Amino acid sequence: MMKTFTERDARPDALAGMTVAVIGYGSQGRAHALNLRDSGIRVITGLRRESPSMNEARNEGLTVMDIDAAVTQADIVMVLVPDEEQARLYRDGIAEYLRPGAYLGFAHGFSVHYGTVTPREDVNVFMVAPKAPGPMVRDEYAAGRGVPCLLAVHRDVSGHTAEVGLAYACAIGGGRAGILQTTFKEETETDLFGEQAVLCGGLSALVSAGFETLVEAGYAPEMAYFECLHEVKLIVDLMYARGIEGMRAGISNTARFGDYTRGSRIIGGTTKTAMRGVLKDIQSGAFAEEWIKEHEAGKPRFNTFMNAWKIHPIESVGKRLRALMPWLCAAAKPTAVPPVSPKWNDDEMKFRVC
Repeated sequence: MMKTFTERDARPDALAGMTVAVIGYGSQGRAHALNLRDSGIRVITGLRRESPSMNEARNEGLTVMDIDAAVTQADIVMVLVPDEEQARLYRDGIAEYLRPGAYLGFAHGFSVHYGTVTPREDVNVFMVAPKAPGPMVRDEYAAGRGVPCLLAVHRDVSGHTAEVGLAYACAIGGGRAGILQTTFKEETETDLFGEQAVLCGGLSALVSAGFETLVEAGYAPEMAYFECLHEVKLIVDLMYARGIEGMRAGISNTARFGDYTRGSRIIGGTTKTAMRGVLKDIQSGAFAEEWIKEHEAGKPRFNTFMNAWKIHPIESVGKRLRALMPWLCAAAKPTAVPPVSPKWNDDEMKFRVC
């Protein structure tokens, strides 16, 4: 069982007198910066000069600086930009400006675990990873609550990195819910596996395969969309709140019997074998290497996949049907229906549905 901490376990003065530079002002960056500020921590937001987020951060009362200047002044530097951008950012705007003995933080272990970022030997390295998208991290904090966070220490030069990381997690609200101790390796590999095999890749493939099966059998695309995509929300919400068997208790007995007797015919031994292959690629670093090379090449395959999916019939049918349901725009906000895995921790992207 993972060791879990709360606010009671944190040292109240662990961040006293420290300055935190939050690098990036996307979904997670905004949430971290505002929550830290409201917890009484001195915060600087580090952004590229051309960043469209600069005015937004200033309008919300934050001090904004160029990244190198922010890093120079900080005791803690929290990197909240996309995984594929972190190597360049660290090399060009962070490494030489870090103070000896400073604390370098991440919200995902990808770059450190796979070595695309190699932190200097004289800095402490930790991770605080909220298990929710940024808007929920902010909204729950503002409501006097918090979302669970993961905490890991990669390097402890000062002897106090765990204390600093725990205090940081509490300052963004994690201590109100629970802070679970993990490692960079465990967080990174399980996160990537969940995204690829279940939450994003697996679910998208399952939904589209179900849609295509019904349409190919002669059923109306609209019916296929409702049954294979639209109603996923009902099931996911029930699982989210109650667990798998709790979900089953909330559906009809007919659906429940079909679940028990047919689910394993769809997701069975062959699927688990494929999942093990996906996990092996993650563990070996093959996926990370493939993704970094893809990014460096300008994302040609990424863009090909994206453009192909934009014209898939499930998208055109869905767009037309969603227009009949205006309540979806409000219901899809992260505070109501949280996305289950993506970080939303990039410099520019905001979580917008409509």
